[in-house]
Amino acid sequence: MSQLDTVEIAAKTPDDEQPWAELGLKDDEYLRIRDILGRRPTTAELAMYSVMWSEHCSYKSSKVHLRQFGDLPKSEALLVGIGENAGVVDVGDGYAVTFKVESHNHPSYVEPYQGAATGVGGIVRDILTMGARPVAVMDSLRFGPADALDTARVLPGVVAGVGGYGNCLGLPNIGGELLFDATYAGNPLVNALCVGVMKHEDVRLAKAEGVGNKVILFGARTGGDGIGGVSVLASETFDDEGPAKRPSVQVGDPFTEKLLIEACLEIFGQDLVTGIQDLGGAGLSCATSELASAGTGGMHVDLDAVPLRDSTLTPAEILMSESQERMCAIVEPAKVDDFLAVCRKWDVLATVIGEVTEGDRLTVDWHGERIIDVPPRTVAHEGPVYERPMQRPADLDDLQADDAANLPRPQTGAELQAQWLAVLSSPDGADKTWVTEQYDRYVRGNTVLAQPEDAGVVRIDEESNRGIALALDGNARFARLDPYAGAQLNLAEAYRNVAVSGATPLAVTNCLNFGSPEEPEVMWQFAEAVRGLADGCRELGLPVTGGNVSLYNQTGDVPINPTPVIGVLGVHEDVRTRIPGGWRADGETVLLLGETRPEFGGSAWASVVHGHLGGRPPRVDLAAERTLGELLAALGRDGLVTSAHDLADGGLAQTVAESALRHGVGARLRLDGDPFTALFSESAARAVVTTADAAAVRAAAEQAGVMVTELGTTGGDSLTVDGLLELGLAELRAAWTATLPALFGSPEVAVGSVPAGAVPTS
Repeated sequence: MSQLDTVEIAAKTPDDEQPWAELGLKDDEYLRIRDILGRRPTTAELAMYSVMWSEHCSYKSSKVHLRQFGDLPKSEALLVGIGENAGVVDVGDGYAVTFKVESHNHPSYVEPYQGAATGVGGIVRDILTMGARPVAVMDSLRFGPADALDTARVLPGVVAGVGGYGNCLGLPNIGGELLFDATYAGNPLVNALCVGVMKHEDVRLAKAEGVGNKVILFGARTGGDGIGGVSVLASETFDDEGPAKRPSVQVGDPFTEKLLIEACLEIFGQDLVTGIQDLGGAGLSCATSELASAGTGGMHVDLDAVPLRDSTLTPAEILMSESQERMCAIVEPAKVDDFLAVCRKWDVLATVIGEVTEGDRLTVDWHGERIIDVPPRTVAHEGPVYERPMQRPADLDDLQADDAANLPRPQTGAELQAQWLAVLSSPDGADKTWVTEQYDRYVRGNTVLAQPEDAGVVRIDEESNRGIALALDGNARFARLDPYAGAQLNLAEAYRNVAVSGATPLAVTNCLNFGSPEEPEVMWQFAEAVRGLADGCRELGLPVTGGNVSLYNQTGDVPINPTPVIGVLGVHEDVRTRIPGGWRADGETVLLLGETRPEFGGSAWASVVHGHLGGRPPRVDLAAERTLGELLAALGRDGLVTSAHDLADGGLAQTVAESALRHGVGARLRLDGDPFTALFSESAARAVVTTADAAAVRAAAEQAGVMVTELGTTGGDSLTVDGLLELGLAELRAAWTATLPALFGSPEVAVGSVPAGAVPTS
C-alpha cells in the first residue's frame, strides 16, 4: 500500500492487508467498517475509526449501562445534559455553571508530569467549549502502596503536573483526594475536574451547522506527541512490564492554553462562532467527526492546511495526534476576519481548514486527493455497542462474610490512643499539605473555602455573593465490598461534603474507574455501580450532567478496586454564610448529628490497623443524607453553627482530630456507650458541628428528625476523652503532618513553576 492511500485506490484494492488489529480494532469491527463504506477503509479512515471506536472515545462497553442516567427524572436546573462536552446547570440570578471530571490514568503512569498536566488541560478545554470561563479545578488521585518505589516515581510527577499546569492557567485548585492501595500499583488514577461559569445566554454547543460556514483550527500546531495517545492507552490492559502499546503521551503548554482561553472568551463575547469543539482524545478525528455528526452532517477538510510542528507527519498521524491546546470552531464567512483578528490579538495561531457542506459525508483531502469519505455519524456516534458478559465475583460472598466487626479491638485507653494515631498518620489519613502547597488555591481572589475543607467554595458574583460548592469523593473499599451500595455511599459522601459547607446540592458528575470490561466480574462491578449511582441520584433528586468512563485499569489479570469517583455541585445563595470546617474558639459545644451504628466493613480502622478488607459497607440511607443536608443548609443560613465537618474515612476519630488541628483548638469529649464504636465506626449521614447556641441547634435537629449527641466542649491544647485518653495537639500534629514528607521528601515544584522541558517548542 502506498503512503498516500486514497479513496480511489482503496476501492480498487480491496484485498490489501491493513493493520486494524494493531490499532485496537476487533475483526468484526473492521468488517463492519468495510460494510459501512462498501470497500476497505483508506489508511486515514482506518486511523480515524480506530481512535473513535476505542473504548475511551466510543464508550462501547459502557453505553448500555450509562443510559440509566438519561432516564432520570428531568431537573429544572439542568440546561445541558449528557452528550455535550460538559453538562450545564442553572445556579440562579441568570448564572449557569458547567462542570465535569475526566481521567488521565494510563498516560500519567507512562509519563507522570505530562500525563497529569495534559489531563488538567483537557478538562479545562471541555469547560471552555461550553462558553464558560473556567474558574477552578480539583483532582482525585490514587496510587499504589505509599512506600513502593513506583509510587515514589509516579506521585511527585503527577502532583507537579496538576499543580504546574493549573497554576500557570491561574486556576485555583480547591479540593480533591489522595489515597493509596496496592491495586493501583501500575495503574494510578488521575481524575481531574474543572468548573466554569457563564450566563445562560452564553452556552455554546459542539455542532457544525450552516452550509458554507468555515471550519477553523486554532491554538497550538499539530505535532507527533500523543499520536493515538489517551484514546489507545485508555483502551489497553497493562501487563507486568507496562502497556502493550505505548504511544507518546501528549505534551502540554499551559501558557498557550491561557491565551487560548482568553481568545475563546472574547470570541464568544463577540458571537463569532456557531459551534465549537476542543481537540482532546482522538484529536482532529474527534473534533471533525463529532462537529459534523451533531450538525447538518456534511463537512470538508483540507488536511494540508493544518499547521504542523513536524512536517514529516503522515495524514493518519495528523488525524490521530492528540497535541494539546487546540480548538476547532465553525464560523460564518462574514465573521471569519473578525475571528482571525481576535486570535491575532491573543497571539493564537488560527487557520481555515475546511467548511460545512451539503449532504451527510465527512471528506478530507491531502495534496488534492481524497483520503477520507465517510458518514460522520458512523465515526462519532454509531460505533460498536457491546453487552458484555457479567458475573458476580467468585470471591465476593467470602469477602462479605469476613466481617471486620470480628477483628481484635483495643482494650485499653492506651491501645485506643495508639490506634487513633495510626489511622490519623496513615498515608490516607495524613495531612495532605505536601500536595496542596504545590497548588495555588486562592488565585483569582474568589476562593471562599479550599483544601483541607470538605468542599471547595467559589464566589461567582461579587455583588450578590452567590457561589458554588464542589466535592469529589470515591471510596473504593466500599465499592469492592458492594459496588451498588459503594457507589451510593460515594455519592452520599460528596453530597454530604457539599452540604456541610452550607450549600444546597444541585447536580452530579462522575468518573467511573474500573478494570477490563472483557472480564465478566469487572463488568458486573461496573453495572452494579452505575445502577447504584442512578438509583441514588433518583432518590436525591439530582441529575447526572455527564462524566467519564475509564476502563482497562489493571495490570495483567489484577484489576483495580472498582472506583466510582463522584463529583457533586452545590449552590450558595450567599457565600458569607458558608460553614468552615475547623474549630476556632474555646467554650463552644461539639454536637454529633446523625446515628452511629457498629459499622466497620471497609473502614479505615480495619485497613490501617489490621490490613483487612471484608464485611459489608455501612448502610446507605439517602433519605437521612437529604434531611441532614437540608438541616445543615438551614443552620448555615441562620448562623447557628460555627463549624461543620462530615464523618467519613476514619470516622469520628479522624473528624475531631482534623477539626482540632485546623486552628489549634482542642476539646474535652464524652463518648457514651462503646468508645471504640463511637470513634471508628464509619456510619454514613453524620456530621460534627460546633455552636454557641446548642439549644437552638438541638431544636432544629429534632424538628428535622436528625439525632443529636452532645460530645463535649472545645478548648485547650489537647483532645481529651473523659476517663480514657488525652492526646496533645502537638503530638497529634506531629503524627499527622510527618507522613507524606517522610515518604516523598520536599515538594520539587514551587507554585507557578514548570519543570525544564515541560513546555514544547513550536
